[in-house]
Amino acid sequence: MSLVEAFGGGLIGWASMFSLLLLLIGLAFGLIRLTIGPTLADRVVALDFITVLAVSFIAVLAVATGEPAILDVAIALALVGFLGTVAFARYAERRSLQAKAPLHSKDVQDKLQENKDDR
Repeated sequence: MSLVEAFGGGLIGWASMFSLLLLLIGLAFGLIRLTIGPTLADRVVALDFITVLAVSFIAVLAVATGEPAILDVAIALALVGFLGTVAFARYAERRSLQAKAPLHSKDVQDKLQENKDDR
């Protein structure tokens, strides 16, 4: 039994295999960007890209196998990926504020304290 026949054969099998191949190539590029990304922003975008590719991979598998229960995993992964992206964005913003702020300036330190109190 070939791999295409395992996905139901025919047009759906070929399209699924081609889609999975393209998603794996994209995943390889995302991992490269995650590894060598010079800035934190590059790494955050790469991680978000990898999450989207993983959700797409699960969706293609659900279509190819005819198993809609797998889509629940994709939805959960998408939600966790979104929350992770928001958390990284807040961390990056706070990190850039602290890097730009002179430590001797009282008004800047007060502003940072107000941001902490708002949470």
